[in-house]
Amino acid sequence: MPDEIKEIIEPYEWNVKTREGISKKSELKIKPVPSIALNGELVYASTIPPQEDLIQAIRERSGLE
Repeated sequence: MPDEIKEIIEPYEWNVKTREGISKKSELKIKPVPSIALNGELVYASTIPPQEDLIQAIRERSGLE
């Protein structure tokens, strides 16, 4: 990730085999994994997007765009 993105995000990864992970999965209404949520909103389900698409989605939701 570019430095400008690293400065504005706090990445979290939840293991869906733990209570915390199961709870977060339910809270975000995530069914398929892998999934990516930004600011509590499910953005990518059952896929890992190309890096440029993910960077664009982060920028849009952070006010950089």
